[in-house]
Amino acid sequence: MLRRFLAVVALVACIGVTAGTASAQGYGPRHAPPPPRYERHGRAPGRGYVWIGGYQHWNGRAYVWVPGRWARPPRPGQRWYPGRYVSRGGIYVWINGYWHF
Repeated sequence: MLRRFLAVVALVACIGVTAGTASAQGYGPRHAPPPPRYERHGRAPGRGYVWIGGYQHWNGRAYVWVPGRWARPPRPGQRWYPGRYVSRGGIYVWINGYWHF
């Protein structure tokens, strides 16, 4: 039981929630981001690397594309779960991507 609780606490700590310019006053993008861009990423730079796709970032006035990159998991066997936007209270909020088993 304690082990399960600690796993949930660790998962919640890994899932960062940021809202860009969104705040308690409800500021932030009121329209969905454009679709993701297709990115050619070629071969991994080495064994164990994972492609982390790019995403649309709200800079306070417009969405801007942040290119993807190659990265190694912090621990062997971890998988990358990409970030995403969700609509909450009429604004779009960014949920950070995270590594998890």
